[in-house]
Amino acid sequence: MKTAELKYDSSGLIPAIIQDAETLEVLMMAYMNKESLETTIETGFTHFWSRSRSKFWKKGETSGHVQLVKSVLYDCDRDTLLIKVVQKGPGACHTGHRSCFYTDISGKEISDAAFSADEVYGKHV
Repeated sequence: MKTAELKYDSSGLIPAIIQDAETLEVLMMAYMNKESLETTIETGFTHFWSRSRSKFWKKGETSGHVQLVKSVLYDCDRDTLLIKVVQKGPGACHTGHRSCFYTDISGKEISDAAFSADEVYGKHV
């Protein structure tokens, strides 16, 4: 993949949609910079840039719920990534849900938690 062709925003970030490679369920959306994308490609595990913590991080570094990368695609504008993964562990969301997209537009949770965030992270999220 020619990462130089990608269009990063003014902060050097590109949105990455993370999708289950088998079920096609969208698990999460996070941001990557060049370093996190290159590390993702090199290691085969997703890595991101945290805007809130200004920190590079590997998905699952605390929970053990890592994501094994199967493919990395970019859209026609080259400004968004789609990363298909095998999700290890019960979920991708730090709240304990399998997917970060568990709330409908009215605010109703449409799926139950897949694991206890309190037990995994040692605090209430």
